[in-house]
Amino acid sequence: MDPREFKDYIYNHFSKVSKAFSSPKRFELLDLLSQSPKTVEVLAKETSMSVANTSKHLQSLLESKLVTFKKEKNFVIYELVDDSIYDILSSIKAITEKQMVEVKLTRVDYISKPSKLEALSIENLPALLEGEMTELIDVRPSREYEADHIPGAKSIPITDLKEMLSTLSKDKKIIAYCRGPYCVYATEAVEYLKEQGYTAYLLEAGVHDYKQINQIH
Repeated sequence: MDPREFKDYIYNHFSKVSKAFSSPKRFELLDLLSQSPKTVEVLAKETSMSVANTSKHLQSLLESKLVTFKKEKNFVIYELVDDSIYDILSSIKAITEKQMVEVKLTRVDYISKPSKLEALSIENLPALLEGEMTELIDVRPSREYEADHIPGAKSIPITDLKEMLSTLSKDKKIIAYCRGPYCVYATEAVEYLKEQGYTAYLLEAGVHDYKQINQIH
């Protein structure tokens, strides 16, 4: 192998892996899998794709060695190969917001809603949770909470919030979080809680952000 052949070989593989991130749906699939392993059927529902199309995208991610899978009974469950994939996703998001200001503005307008909601940063969370008058709720699906969650958080999936409302005290400040700064579940939860007379805040972060701040691996 001469120097040119070596470079062609290496850059071909770099391109093959990076190509896996070029599809919006594959990027979303990776983002979902960063929360917890999921079946093809769950991923299809979350991304509004058919099972066949979802499987096709997952095969591409599998060929790029970004995901792995296991079989349980009649289900195929996919997961990220390791946490380094999440780091890549985070870097791409950060670069996108830096270089395309309209993306950040859209996120702030749609998720943070500064004119209606009060958002909190992950750095301030430990101090806020020191007392007994604050409760942290995780509004992601229960399977994601079970996979990992911020210590002290209570699992109240957004789909169960109305039914579990009585388990929350109006004497406490409620802080809601979901998958991260681009997840709408926490926004919906805080809006609903405020409508019901609760003092509620939006945490613009997820489990991975908490672990990074606290250097947890």
